[in-house]
Amino acid sequence: MRTLIVLRHAKAAHVPGLADRERPLTGRGERDAKRAGDEIRAAGLSPDTILCSPALRTKRTAEIAFPEAEISYERDIYEAYPDELLELVRRADPEMSTVVLCGHNPGVHELALGLAGGDYVFRPGSFAVIQVDSSWEELGPGEGRLINRWDPKEAQ
Repeated sequence: MRTLIVLRHAKAAHVPGLADRERPLTGRGERDAKRAGDEIRAAGLSPDTILCSPALRTKRTAEIAFPEAEISYERDIYEAYPDELLELVRRADPEMSTVVLCGHNPGVHELALGLAGGDYVFRPGSFAVIQVDSSWEELGPGEGRLINRWDPKEAQ
């Protein structure tokens, strides 16, 4: 059994004149990123690897949520469609049992829904925990089970 944790970056600031990739987290975003990591650890989950967009807001989310984990920055996650994100997950090391994908909407939300279904919003800082029986390489739409999800606004 494998576990995929799909994490949307936490709340980012909108700064006039700043490139989208350089948008920092807000204070709330920093707190929510820490809370997301705490929730994931409280569920007994520990990522073997983190696949993360190189945008500043995703990098900071992953660094704050998983301060001691190895993070792999994948430029293809930025502005990716769900099928492109799935392709990245399929390339994960077969020995890894828990993978985190930290990225952007709408791609991460659509990936989670495509793998495990459901009807929920995916606000900044939210994550979905999806269990899969297949290998990473063979993972496809509808093959996951949503076992947990967390939304910082619902958890307040």
